[in-house]
Amino acid sequence: MKAGKRIMGQMSLAGLDEWSSVRAVKGADVFCNQGGKVRREWLSRCTEERALTKELMGKIVSPSNLVAALRQVVSNKGSAGIDGMSVEELRQWFSSHYHEFQSQIITGKYRVESVREVQIPKPNGGVRILGIPTVKDRLVQQAISQVLSLHYDPTFSDRSYGFRPDRGAHDALRQAGQEVSEGRDWIVDIDLEKFFDTVNHDRLMWLLGTRIGDKTLLKLIGKFLRAGMLKDGLVSQGVKGMPQGSPLSPLLSNIILDELDKELEVRGHRFVRYADDLIVMVKSEPSAKRVLSSLTAFIEQRMLLKVNKSKSKISRPYELNFLGHSILIEGRLGLSKTSEQRLKAKLKQLTQRNRGISLEQLVKELNPILRGWLNYFKNAQMIGRLKAIEGWLNRRIRCFRLKQCKRAFTMAKLLHRLGVPWNRSWATAGSSKGWYRLSVTPAAHEAMNLKWFGTIGLYSLKENYVKHLKKPPSTTHVRWVV
Repeated sequence: MKAGKRIMGQMSLAGLDEWSSVRAVKGADVFCNQGGKVRREWLSRCTEERALTKELMGKIVSPSNLVAALRQVVSNKGSAGIDGMSVEELRQWFSSHYHEFQSQIITGKYRVESVREVQIPKPNGGVRILGIPTVKDRLVQQAISQVLSLHYDPTFSDRSYGFRPDRGAHDALRQAGQEVSEGRDWIVDIDLEKFFDTVNHDRLMWLLGTRIGDKTLLKLIGKFLRAGMLKDGLVSQGVKGMPQGSPLSPLLSNIILDELDKELEVRGHRFVRYADDLIVMVKSEPSAKRVLSSLTAFIEQRMLLKVNKSKSKISRPYELNFLGHSILIEGRLGLSKTSEQRLKAKLKQLTQRNRGISLEQLVKELNPILRGWLNYFKNAQMIGRLKAIEGWLNRRIRCFRLKQCKRAFTMAKLLHRLGVPWNRSWATAGSSKGWYRLSVTPAAHEAMNLKWFGTIGLYSLKENYVKHLKKPPSTTHVRWVV
């Protein structure tokens, strides 16, 4: 997101002034009125926008935009597509083929390659299918996304936080907490079933065509949508959906779901959306039931998307799992049970005592995960749960270290070297208990105490969380969006 902010800052904002007068009409982004008819204001604004966006391809293939796109693709790294070209090779290829590459895009002769399928296991079972475009296709998509973002992002809802510059998950959570603190403590949690896989191409192209007048650009986007996916040597034709993993998909997803945002605003609902995660906050259970029913009908009948009825539900804030968090009394954030379970599952996998790695290597693998996890969940109220998680993890590391000793004599030497008297060291080492039970003996706790965990360099969740709580509040954080 920071990289996206830099790119938008580097690019020229010329042309936005032309569009600003078009957006000035409040509510012009709302497609239909409450009767379901297309609003005249929206049609009028679209006509003006199409006239102002007939030459977007020139901005997309401009040297400054393509160079900015190249830098972003290279910095994102990622694996190669079906042609095998890596991001390291892309820079050299671009410098020697720039004019030909630019000409193919502007004339509509650019050939889009199929995407390579990659399956990523989901934490709760199943797999998520990613489509990896070639690096050249990623470069073109990034160039398109940069220009269209300047056009679309200012018109998106203030309550949309995913894939947008200067916005993130923490901002979305603060907004949700604010709504709950004001008494909207019945949550309608909408789950879109396989959103990226079920996007209707015809409707998406219609949405784009209402506001973009450059037909060459629309044809190119259509090519990316229809690009097949290579799996086991066979290419499946793309008839719906858009690949997760492409630079253009995040922006297109926001363009699609902006229709839902505008509908919620017309109805006067308080909501928060991060990508395809949507929650609506209301003040009573009957209202929540009405909202769930009416939104399901709107999404499926008007937007031609699918609502996962088994996962979409009405819940109280403390039962919520929105971006890994629950919401506590007075709008404070909590840690959801699912997030805690996922962390422990990952740590359990890393601390298996039969891995055959050194303690130093284990700590090197654990620390980035612990640091990154706490950095994301640092605003949750969870000191008690962190103590429990850290105590559980410390026991597993003690068990891991004792198992490395293999023999009783080696274990006794380790315990004695760490400060346990010889008689107690031998008594513990000679015990018939299993490794996991040995890890909670008084001798093991005395030897491998909290100070010892500090000496081996293990990142402490509890200590760093307390340090974060003691920090004075930042004066530059994003304000509440009300």
